[in-house]
Amino acid sequence: MLTILAATLAAPVDEATRRRAASHVLDWLGSTVMGAMRHGAAGFRASIAANATGPSRVIGAGRTDWWSALQVNAALGNIMEMDDLHRTSILHPGPVIVPGAIAVAEHIGATGEALLDAIVRGYEATIRIGRALGTGHYKYFHNTSTCGSFGAAAASASLLRLSPLQTTWALANAGSRTGGLWQMRHEACETKSLHNVMAAQTGVQSAFLAMHGVRGPTKLLEGPQGLFAATADHADPHAVVLQLDSDPYWLIHDVSFKPWPACRHAHPAIDAAMVVAPQVLHPCIASVLVETYKSAIDFCDKPNPTTELEAKFSLQHSVAVALLQGAKQQRPTQNDFAPAALSQPDIVACRNLVKVVEDQEMTCAFPRHYQARVTVTLDNGAVLAHTQHDAWGDPELPLSMDGLQAKFRELVTGAGVSANVTKELLRTTLELATTSMASDWTAHWPTLGAAK
Repeated sequence: MLTILAATLAAPVDEATRRRAASHVLDWLGSTVMGAMRHGAAGFRASIAANATGPSRVIGAGRTDWWSALQVNAALGNIMEMDDLHRTSILHPGPVIVPGAIAVAEHIGATGEALLDAIVRGYEATIRIGRALGTGHYKYFHNTSTCGSFGAAAASASLLRLSPLQTTWALANAGSRTGGLWQMRHEACETKSLHNVMAAQTGVQSAFLAMHGVRGPTKLLEGPQGLFAATADHADPHAVVLQLDSDPYWLIHDVSFKPWPACRHAHPAIDAAMVVAPQVLHPCIASVLVETYKSAIDFCDKPNPTTELEAKFSLQHSVAVALLQGAKQQRPTQNDFAPAALSQPDIVACRNLVKVVEDQEMTCAFPRHYQARVTVTLDNGAVLAHTQHDAWGDPELPLSMDGLQAKFRELVTGAGVSANVTKELLRTTLELATTSMASDWTAHWPTLGAAK
């Protein structure tokens, strides 16, 4: 299967798809600039602080050697929980593939167009393998980590102009030691970011080794002791090659953007709450019922969050702030998930009214659809309800380019970057396809203060 996939990745990338890739780079960059200012970034930035200055840019922290730059840049994209995602593969491609491709592009002096083409191919490999793994793998494994290494290998292979056979080896060796266990989500740690770093570095390393003749097991996916047999009880191997014989359609177009600063599993509930919120006055709420799919509850049933990260993984908190802000014709922002908001009396009172239960039909629809129903009962007995069948930012309900740019400006200026620098960074990112050297674009990256 990897042989077929590698051959297919050599297909040409069209201009519309390059523009789409530039949008994902913009989305990654905004999340990463803000993420660089958070406490979760501090250890990664400190780990390279003593390094000599080098040619490669680190988000918010100057220059270093290319491998150390990748170590930091790949750690930052998920910190704000605003990274892009693909539904049926249940993963976030951007935080792994984009920094991996940038590191190689800077290292070899690639053009902006070559960088975007590599990102498209990296997303393709990641998504195809991710959707084949299924929910059985997702139960224990962090799909972004598992599949991101394949994507980083594919992106690197594209930039290095590897042959289909060399690309197969790169994919195989990247996947042969991939993974990432979900235990980290039960404890306060930075392991999720480290998963992304290791996935990116493994993929990049595998591509460079393949270039020099280091072979890999071509049946790594479907073999008797391969990835599917070992880690996915209900894998669908056909999903790796599905549609490969039809007209080219790059799967990056199916990737969703996140408008809310919370775990994606909370987004359909936020969307539903925002629909009913304008009809609600908080003191009149008697109860709030959230019905959603099992994975959303497994990840986001946190009635009393005590940290910013826990708040972003709390259905109760997310729905409470959506109701309160929506009632004022406003949208939830990063501030609504900040530590100061967690003990705010009106948020606590509303949060305590929220009950979360599983809806079996929604569980069956996952991961094809991320759904939720929010029912608000008022003191006078009136009932307000809305069912969200897909989340805002999904292909069915896309985030507009204006919305994506607004999200970028909010994140970057929120990190302390001036409006003028932010405007120039937005322009150069969207024009990346015309940039003669990727390093000319990274030269526009801002330097930030210390993480906090």
